[in-house]
Amino acid sequence: MTATQLQIGPHTVTPPVVLAPMAGITNAPFRTLCREFSGGKGLFVSEMITTRALVERDAKTMRLIHFDGSEKPRSIQLYGVDPVTVGKAVRMIVDEDLADHIDLNFGCPVPKVTRKGGGSALPYKRNLLRSILREAVTGAGSLPVTMKMRKGIDDDHITYLDAGRIAVEEGVTAIALHGRTAAQHYGGTADWDAIARLKESVPEIPVLGNGDIWSADDAMRMMRETGCDGVVVGRGCLGRPWLFGDLVAAFEGGGAPARPTLREVAAVMRRHAELLAEWLEDEERGVIDFRKHVAWYTKGFSVGSEMRKRLAITSSLAELDALLAELDLDQEWPAGADGPRGRTSGRNRVVLPDGWLDDPYDCAGVSADAELDTSGG
Repeated sequence: MTATQLQIGPHTVTPPVVLAPMAGITNAPFRTLCREFSGGKGLFVSEMITTRALVERDAKTMRLIHFDGSEKPRSIQLYGVDPVTVGKAVRMIVDEDLADHIDLNFGCPVPKVTRKGGGSALPYKRNLLRSILREAVTGAGSLPVTMKMRKGIDDDHITYLDAGRIAVEEGVTAIALHGRTAAQHYGGTADWDAIARLKESVPEIPVLGNGDIWSADDAMRMMRETGCDGVVVGRGCLGRPWLFGDLVAAFEGGGAPARPTLREVAAVMRRHAELLAEWLEDEERGVIDFRKHVAWYTKGFSVGSEMRKRLAITSSLAELDALLAELDLDQEWPAGADGPRGRTSGRNRVVLPDGWLDDPYDCAGVSADAELDTSGG
């Protein structure tokens, strides 16, 4: 029987659905949209925060860790490569009451991160992973610490089962696994069998599955096929924040969701842009930031390439309103509008530091500048 709730330390997440951190996407406005559609149910994680930037109180980072008063629990994802800095960041979060839950990112496959030994490259160094987790869990005190990772670097360097066992031994509360290697990036098909194997390997704590969840049906199928305790949704909600409402309905036994018309989608687009403008305290910056979402929201609808281009160069809410009004807003939800969005490329080679694969237990070789302002996983 599919679980209907997830326990993350003292926090009960019902249904067991988590918004994956995505750079430049899962800011406070987007989290607000997703929570509105879910009726406040689920767990919505911040953009990835680098521990060094947090400790140094970088202005952009301090904005990113702001939570709306209605966000409960407040969930921050941290990315770090140095155990000491990770520990300082976690203690800062605790001492200043900045969050209620801390997630650690070991899934980023971006070359400029892996070439420094960070992200999805890091779990290959078992002792370094253990040190980071130990510092985080110790510093967190009563706050639950979870982690997100990939299967490994490539098919010849699979790390997720070892990493999962280390996480359990160091007191991590739950693990999310993206069923791809770093080499796959976002290409190909996610390996849900790996999620099932991880669940069998670490029965002591919840395991969440991530990868290729484009609809509520996909989420329910992943739960059934893998036995995982919850799902993490990333690219599936790009331009589809109402997916969280669909997920709540599915877990609560509701019927098939009503698909929005273009008029309803346009209303969500307008609200998204307005929320960004309010958050950034600058209408032009907010609308410009919204531009990246246009293609995702309009995918499958008869909008036309020229109109998409015009929508993607708007710089005011009034301009956005005028263009949305020109659309054929009575269009029904188009066939094929679900499915892959966002990054879908794959890679054959992961860029790593020289000699990185020589010794999986040697902690040397991770540079402090691996902590870059990027995310993913």
